[in-house]
Amino acid sequence: MQNQDEKLRRNLITFALFVLSLMILIADGRFTMQTNTELTCFTQAKEQLDLSKHGLRKVPPNLPMNTQYLDLSYNNISSLHGDDLEHLPNLCVLKLTHNGLEIISPLAFQRNPRVQVLDVSFNVLKIIPDLNLPDLRVLDLSQNLYNSYSLGRSFKNLLNLTSLGLGSPLVKSINTFDFAPLCATPLKNLQLGAGAEMSHFEPGSFTCLPALQEMTLKMSFCEKPLILGDILRDLERINVKSLTLKRFVPDQCDVTSNLFEQLKGMEHLQNITFTDTFFNSSVLTNAVSNVMQSSAETLSFFNITFAQDTPEGVKIHDLPGYNKTVRLRVLTFHKIHHHQYYFPLVSVNTSLFPHLTHLKFSGTGMSIIPCNLISALRSLEVLDLSDNILHNHGLWWSACSSPEEFPSLKQLYLRNNQFKDLQFISNHTHEMKHLNTLDLSKNVIQLSRTNWSPHLTNLSLSNNLLGDAVFDYLSPYMQILNLSQTGITKMTSDTMSQLPDVRHLFLSFNNIKDLPSDLWAPNLEELHVDHNSINIFPQSAFKGLPGLRRLKASNNPFICNCELYWFATSFNKTVLIDWPEDYTCSAPADLAGTTLEKFRPSRMSCDPWLRGVVGVTTTILVTAAFGLVFYACDGAWYLQMLWVWMRVKQRGNQKAQRLGQVFDYHAFISYSQKDSWWVECQLVPHLERENFNLCIHERDFVPGDWIIDNIISCLERSSKTLFVLSQNFIQSDWCTYELFFAQHQAWSIQQDSLVFILLEPIPINSLPRKFLKLRSLLWQQTYLKWPNNDGHKEKIFWARLKSLLQVTNPNTVLEHVAKEMCPLLKDTA
Repeated sequence: MQNQDEKLRRNLITFALFVLSLMILIADGRFTMQTNTELTCFTQAKEQLDLSKHGLRKVPPNLPMNTQYLDLSYNNISSLHGDDLEHLPNLCVLKLTHNGLEIISPLAFQRNPRVQVLDVSFNVLKIIPDLNLPDLRVLDLSQNLYNSYSLGRSFKNLLNLTSLGLGSPLVKSINTFDFAPLCATPLKNLQLGAGAEMSHFEPGSFTCLPALQEMTLKMSFCEKPLILGDILRDLERINVKSLTLKRFVPDQCDVTSNLFEQLKGMEHLQNITFTDTFFNSSVLTNAVSNVMQSSAETLSFFNITFAQDTPEGVKIHDLPGYNKTVRLRVLTFHKIHHHQYYFPLVSVNTSLFPHLTHLKFSGTGMSIIPCNLISALRSLEVLDLSDNILHNHGLWWSACSSPEEFPSLKQLYLRNNQFKDLQFISNHTHEMKHLNTLDLSKNVIQLSRTNWSPHLTNLSLSNNLLGDAVFDYLSPYMQILNLSQTGITKMTSDTMSQLPDVRHLFLSFNNIKDLPSDLWAPNLEELHVDHNSINIFPQSAFKGLPGLRRLKASNNPFICNCELYWFATSFNKTVLIDWPEDYTCSAPADLAGTTLEKFRPSRMSCDPWLRGVVGVTTTILVTAAFGLVFYACDGAWYLQMLWVWMRVKQRGNQKAQRLGQVFDYHAFISYSQKDSWWVECQLVPHLERENFNLCIHERDFVPGDWIIDNIISCLERSSKTLFVLSQNFIQSDWCTYELFFAQHQAWSIQQDSLVFILLEPIPINSLPRKFLKLRSLLWQQTYLKWPNNDGHKEKIFWARLKSLLQVTNPNTVLEHVAKEMCPLLKDTA
């Protein structure tokens, strides 16, 4: 029997700590604004300016005009005058906390009509300033030194004000006229007090605030606890939904009356929060009992100090005279400090909480939970036991014999405890039939064979040293997985194939060096890989993530080269939830510190497809241009000539061969086949009658030899080359070759062995560019012109031609021509 009593006592003690923990609201330690007010000005990072802790004595005059958010907290600005902010017409949010600010001029904001948030808390303002800010939404004047909460007439014009903070340690009374100027404002959130003891309150002081929804009171009711009842009645009259009591009972305050009696009759209050205050067991019992008889659905305690002043401790077994169902659904408890050195006695009837769905019990040093909690709260859906010293058997105590573990529990948070055995925990997930979320982050988890329940889809193992092997101990049914700061060094396609249903994957603060190019996770919607060792993002990796909607990848040592070019320029930045801050280059050295947003290499240097297109296009254009020039300049002909010239060179040194040579022919005649009638009927008969030995291709070419070799051989064996020029000659390719070779031979032996007969007029400009020598000769009229049907001139023509074929010295030619022409001239006379 004694053992059973001891066991019951231990259960009650543990449960007491549990209930207390779940009655705390997470809040910070000083008076802060809490509001959901939506602002119409949206400040971007480039329009925000933080000048806090800069030792400033006045507002700097050279601030950017586009500044919308300005933080001047923790400086030495003692006053604010009309011209201090006139250069900031777009200012929307201004913070001037902790400055020793004494004066705010009524004209201080005359050039700042867009200010919507003004925080001048924690200063030494001795009066509540008049403000001409028609668009003001949030105003915090708390923790100053004015001696009254009476608001000036200017507050009548603040028709958009939704949140107001007032507080001074010098103010100990609240009067009905204090808030009268706010009767027409849509004020929803009022935070009042600076920790002073209230000595006077006029009922009806808050009734002129019909839109008020949330009230925070930072004041003490130790000496006059009835004031709290008067305030609660006022709040009930205007249907306030949320009440926060901060430091309402100082340490060692002797509360003798029922401080919370008025809570019973409140029909509209839904949320009650106690924070930064002292509780003894009797006051706590009274508070909880009365809250349970109100309409409140959420009861929260934060950062309380507890002392036991009654033998039975906290005891809540029944509610005398109360036959309604308790509406309480959420109990929150975070951080409890024990005034004594032993655990308090707590006895709570869990059947009084039939609708409780959320319990938070954290920061208490709890190491074990009572057995009846496991199955007694059948409606419980969310249980948070974070920041304790629980271990595997502290949650699932072997001495407990519960027929059903947490029958309705869906979410279990065990962050920052002493859990180790992953197999033990995974086995118990099968016992909790509805569990879908489990948080085991920041424990001392050791990997072991697991047996996860298929209905567990959300698991957090962050802040545990697990390594790459962790992927082998996960469930394929996971949809949300947090493996941040677990020592992972690689992410492979094989590991992702083990998680086919994962939709949200958090891998921040690891040592992952790259994403696999063959990554395939079609269901993945959100991926966090920030604070890793990733240098580049291969484009192929994201092709395997067609469903990706959110990506966090900042604070990686990016190498800004062409492999990252596509990510900086083409990747859909709406997917990046933290772009562009903290996306910077770490290499190369000249780009270190440059944001990826500003990384803009030339597209030509980083786009292979574009380089290929430009290269092919350039090649085509150059080839086309070269082809046009080649065609226009008879390039094909010159190439042929070059090849033939090389063949000629192979025959040996021309000059050496010609020195001292006896020629077989006086002349080689080059003509077009279409002019053969003149050559055969006129030229050849006339010259051969004069004993000239002529070479004609139709008669003297060696049958079977290559024609080019025949031409070259005849040129070499002839003293002269006689060209019969006509339009037919110009159009003949073979005649062109013969002219080219003859010119080359003449240059080689340094003599003029070329003789030109102009059979018919040829316009010089009609000659192709390849006939440069011929054009020059025609310009100089260095040729013999055939006098058609003129007998006298024909005699002179033949005389000159014979002279040219007989000698090579120009002076000798002139002498012979003169001798030939003298008889002709006499006959003419």
